[in-house]
Amino acid sequence: MVMVFYGSNGKSNPVSMENKVEHQTENQITYDIHLRSDLGMLYKVRLGLQSLENNISQLSLRHFKIQNTSTLDTFSLTINKTLPLSPNGDRWIEFPIQWPLKEALSVVTYHLTVFSRNILNERNLLHMTACIYGTHGDTGDRSLLQALQNIQQGEKNEPLLVIVDAVDLGELEKIVLLISSKTDCKLDIKKLHVQEAAKEHPIYVFEVNEEFSVNANKPKIQREIPRSFVIRGEKQNNDIDNNLNKEGSKVKNLTEYTVKVYTGDKRGAGTDANVHIILFGNKDKSEVFQLSQSLEHQNPFERGKVDTFKIKTKNLGSLRSIEIGHDGKGFASGWFLEKVEITDTARNSMHCFNCNRSVDQSIITLYMLFSF
Repeated sequence: MVMVFYGSNGKSNPVSMENKVEHQTENQITYDIHLRSDLGMLYKVRLGLQSLENNISQLSLRHFKIQNTSTLDTFSLTINKTLPLSPNGDRWIEFPIQWPLKEALSVVTYHLTVFSRNILNERNLLHMTACIYGTHGDTGDRSLLQALQNIQQGEKNEPLLVIVDAVDLGELEKIVLLISSKTDCKLDIKKLHVQEAAKEHPIYVFEVNEEFSVNANKPKIQREIPRSFVIRGEKQNNDIDNNLNKEGSKVKNLTEYTVKVYTGDKRGAGTDANVHIILFGNKDKSEVFQLSQSLEHQNPFERGKVDTFKIKTKNLGSLRSIEIGHDGKGFASGWFLEKVEITDTARNSMHCFNCNRSVDQSIITLYMLFSF
């Protein structure tokens, strides 16, 4: 058993409980642990099994108690969990520490979605972990393959969902992947999505777009993937607008854009996926907007249809380019985008961005063709 302690100034190295037993009874073990003083105020603990050996099938945890021997401040928590956890086989659990007069963070269930073309074909050979980093710490290395064991072969083109329970990470910043294999193989990863299970937004998007050549005789491949962008959702964007409307000095700086999206008129052109867009001007760029409420159609982005959306954002100046893409969700996620027309209502100017090609799950950049 191993513990990692997180403080306001950093985290400890993994602390093995071996040879640290101070006192032991039938149902209770007390450990004596010395931590660096520069960790600051402890706010969470990650506890788990360093490895799943053949002679360790389960570890049942009932209660946890920690006491600062200098101040005698004490925290206790009833756990009642067994490692490894079901159903995804995670061998780590995290919980916040709440000291007197100090508010504790909450435990959050995160959904990590892996978009890959061939991970299921290689799942019996690969060992793959991900460590998610945020402003409140990290998750440590969590296995991505335990959650894939029940995926059927026929679902190989579907996004793969991994469930991670962790103390609230705050704003997510990056993911570190570690990949190794028993034999030589290739692994094609497009991107990763992370969001809280209880919330539809925000969705943190980490673009990868890399084919990894994994060699059994070489060290693990490590990739640090910074956050690409965040899909905040229409509700949050409306909340931002409402807050700005309350501040008269700021509302004048908002610009309304009319976005017309033309889906191609050919077989399989439409999509059921969630489409998002970012606008770039010569002064600034917009936040990420979900294009979900079409003014014409209940189901947007159908074959041969034109969908209109209204968005408000800060003054971007003259539009130069856009980024548009989708999350690949839904039965028919492939999408043939003909063009996008954007009207700046303040300037009374229309800008055309031609595409005339299929848009997969990664975003594409379109540059202005003409404006008038």
